[in-house]
Amino acid sequence: MTNDVSRPFVRPFTKAQVRDSFNKSAQGYDDVAVLQQEVCKRLLERLDYIKISPDVILDLGAGTGQGSLGLAQQFPDASIVAMDMAEQMLCTSRDKLQPKAGLGKKVSGFFKGKLKGKFNSKPDSQKYHFVCADAEQLPFADASVDLIFSSLTIQWCHDLDTLFKEFRRVLKPGGLLMFTTLGNETLHELRSSWAAVSQKIHVNDFSDMHHLGDALYNAQVENPVMDSEVIILNYPTVKQILLELKAIGATNHNQGRETALMGKSRLQAMYQAYEQFHTDAGYPVTYEILYGHAWNPARPMQSTQTYDGEQQTAISLSQLKSTLSHSNKPSANN
Repeated sequence: MTNDVSRPFVRPFTKAQVRDSFNKSAQGYDDVAVLQQEVCKRLLERLDYIKISPDVILDLGAGTGQGSLGLAQQFPDASIVAMDMAEQMLCTSRDKLQPKAGLGKKVSGFFKGKLKGKFNSKPDSQKYHFVCADAEQLPFADASVDLIFSSLTIQWCHDLDTLFKEFRRVLKPGGLLMFTTLGNETLHELRSSWAAVSQKIHVNDFSDMHHLGDALYNAQVENPVMDSEVIILNYPTVKQILLELKAIGATNHNQGRETALMGKSRLQAMYQAYEQFHTDAGYPVTYEILYGHAWNPARPMQSTQTYDGEQQTAISLSQLKSTLSHSNKPSANN
């Protein structure tokens, strides 16, 4: 894969907007997050085909804890770090995973004891740890995590290059990254229907597999694999679509979005434009799910130097042999 010289994908929203939105939706999230739960389940199933025995797992964008619970069941000897930037999501996750624990005490204790240095194989007597932090500024030591698991989270990050380089930094040599995110075909029916009646932005944009592949390439991970699938949910009304998107916190945060109160006539016009997609099954909503996984190299693979303004990469023979010897690692390529 080669680098793309075109304009990089830019996230036109702030982290504060996303955090506030998910904080508001935390309490009722599990009641409506059908798609999110199904995708998390499918990502967990892919781990069945990979032979790893992680000591420390980072569930990045843990939300209400479904992934953390599944990871704990699959790897009973591992310590699970549930991380999210929305503190109310973490409270919900804590209540599900450790009903008697206190989130504030747990987070502060873990920060004091572990985040400044490398994890032990068992950070303390508890399986779960809860950390409120930003994925692009991970508060963990270098080479401290065996597995990073992230389901439908990285679409809320700004800079994919920064994100994947942070992933590589905290992963141990030979560690594994597994993630899902939303592709640019997601919500295309709703985007098209709004575009027919308004020039304002009403639907969030998402990156495509090309941008994700470039970010993995730039991070110099080993054996990156990506694939995609489309999941279509059908609703009885377009209004129900809007209500559920709001309920899961996936509201429109884009610059240039409609900020005035939505007139009834414009909303009805959007409903009418959506009729072109209506089928006997209802009003469809398309979700393009992108799956990715990659290994952190067992040792530094290459060094980059600049000569006369041009970057040149030097790879030693021993590094090349090491890379080839690791290319037979098992992968979830289904």
